[in-house]
Amino acid sequence: MIHHETAQMLRTIALFRELNPDEIEKIGGLIIRRELEEKTQIFHQGDPLDTVYFIVSGQVKIFRNDDQGREQVVNILQIGDLFPHAGFFQSRAVYPAHSVMLENGVLLALSTTRFRALIESNPALCLKLMSVMESQYLEQQGRLTEMVMHNTFGRLVLLLVRLSRLHGVRQDDGRVHLSVPLTNQDLASMIGTSRETVNRTISQLKKSGVLEITQDHIMILSPEQLEKQL
Repeated sequence: MIHHETAQMLRTIALFRELNPDEIEKIGGLIIRRELEEKTQIFHQGDPLDTVYFIVSGQVKIFRNDDQGREQVVNILQIGDLFPHAGFFQSRAVYPAHSVMLENGVLLALSTTRFRALIESNPALCLKLMSVMESQYLEQQGRLTEMVMHNTFGRLVLLLVRLSRLHGVRQDDGRVHLSVPLTNQDLASMIGTSRETVNRTISQLKKSGVLEITQDHIMILSPEQLEKQL
């Protein structure tokens, strides 16, 4: 019988949240719990895709390197997310990007062979997985639309709004504390611009009173006021 803590961890994963105790028991016997420190590399772009990961605690940065070796941040993942989001049903698939822990955290690891067998034997899980993949596709489409329809200022504003809604903690005064450990270079790579441009835009937003950065680098945002900047 799996440990109660393992069952509780599985319940934090959106894909497994509605499973019955017998199903949780079965999955719990297949997973490996991994405690990882900040800046630990989880997998590298191009490595054989042999494991699927689920985030129990901490945050994970997904990024690629272009032909010139420059880093491009693809996504920031949080508790309950699975990654990668695709490729685990393909033979000889490889990881499409790098992944690294942004802070200390706990991951659940499941081999792709076992993951495929699990999905194939459970139609409900298959449908939920399709829903997760569809959500990721729609998010990527939305980000592409932002890239096309907005200038650099607008793309950064929309990125900060999205990050605040996904990872922020709303305070009693309506503002949002965002403590995702991203540098200005990370923000720049997420919207396809330079760090200097991000520096100038953040300074502009600070002067307008819709953004603050504390000494411990926590952004304090007003998402509604941010959107009015567009």
